[in-house]
Amino acid sequence: MTRAHSGEDAAKRINEAIPGAAVDYNQTDVWVAPENILEAARLLKDDESLDFSFLNAVTAVDYVEYFEMIYHLLSLRRNSSLVVKSRVPGREDLEVSSVYEVWKGADLQEREVWDLMGIRFDGHPNMKRILLWEGFPGHPLRKDFLG
Repeated sequence: MTRAHSGEDAAKRINEAIPGAAVDYNQTDVWVAPENILEAARLLKDDESLDFSFLNAVTAVDYVEYFEMIYHLLSLRRNSSLVVKSRVPGREDLEVSSVYEVWKGADLQEREVWDLMGIRFDGHPNMKRILLWEGFPGHPLRKDFLG
C-alpha cells in the first residue's frame, strides 16, 4: 500500500526552494500558488528526497468562486503519494502552466481538463479539444455550462 507523503513536509520543501510558493497544506495535500505550479512540479520530481516521478492524474474542480487544479503524484521508489492543489481564481480566460515538460503523462489529461473545464495550459504542445469537437460551445463540466 502506498503511504501518503506529509503535506507539511512537501510545503516546507517547496517553500525552501521557491519562497511563498506553497500557500497551504494539510496532512496529505499541499496547495501551490498557480504561478508556481511548474517550478514546484520540477522540484517534486527532481528532488531525490521527494522523487515524485509519476503523475497519476490531473483534474480540476469548479467551486464557482474559483477553480482548483489537482495533481495526484506518486514516488514509485519511495512508495509514497502526494496531492498537489492550486486555486485558479476567476471564471474567464483561465490559464495555468502545463506540467507536460515534467511529466509527459500530463498530455492527454491537461487536454481533457481544457476540453471539459475550460482551463488552458500554457506551454502545452497540443492544446486542443480531446473529447469534444473544435467549435463546441463551452466546457460541459463547468457549473455555469447551460448546454
